[in-house]
Amino acid sequence: MKKILLIICLGCWGMCMFSQNVPRKRNVPNLPGFDARQLHFGFLLGLNTMDFQVFNNGVATDLNKQTPLYADIIHLQPGINIGIVSDLRLHKYFNLRFLPGISFGQRDLYFIYEDGKRVENPIELKSTFLEFPLLLKYSAVRDQNFKPYLIGGVNMRVDLARSKQEKMVLKPFDVCLEVGAGIDFYLNYFRLSTELKASFGMLNVKGYKATEDPADMVFGQAIDKLTSNIFHFTFYFE
Repeated sequence: MKKILLIICLGCWGMCMFSQNVPRKRNVPNLPGFDARQLHFGFLLGLNTMDFQVFNNGVATDLNKQTPLYADIIHLQPGINIGIVSDLRLHKYFNLRFLPGISFGQRDLYFIYEDGKRVENPIELKSTFLEFPLLLKYSAVRDQNFKPYLIGGVNMRVDLARSKQEKMVLKPFDVCLEVGAGIDFYLNYFRLSTELKASFGMLNVKGYKATEDPADMVFGQAIDKLTSNIFHFTFYFE
């Protein structure tokens, strides 16, 4: 994952350096009227890592042989997200952004007994989210062909892969708070933005039961609550 992010950052840096070295009239920025547009569109491509904040209950029952079972995410798996950008200019420094899209990812939930023994195989929870983020973007003053910004808002997600999950079923709906920061790069023909964003789920997405298999009940019983934490590194092309 770190290697992928490094390659992406180096690629972005290379594009910006290329843009800066293209011959043009001195002191004239690229796309000078871009920020004056009332409404514009684009698309996004990005990477994500999906995580859970796990609330274990530590109960000892006959199902777990009187030995409490605890769950955690040990390794983060990379995923991808794609979407459409709709941007409405509200003020010189504020824009309202609607970014509907789809994201793919996986979370491996490991279970460990109180005595330190780990359940051999993790539960692989794959998700395919339809996402509907509505975000407010606050931009700094543009410096030639660069402009940093902050972003925040809410995102409603619908998990289309819920019916394919094994051992533990998640609820399909979630509402998340999102915050992030990025930099706009004004190139000759379009604006490229890179952004880091964190998404924090506000709802408990743990299903009311595990699966129809009685052997899976021990996993659902060990957890009181699951909330989603998802981190994004995204490219915007506008």
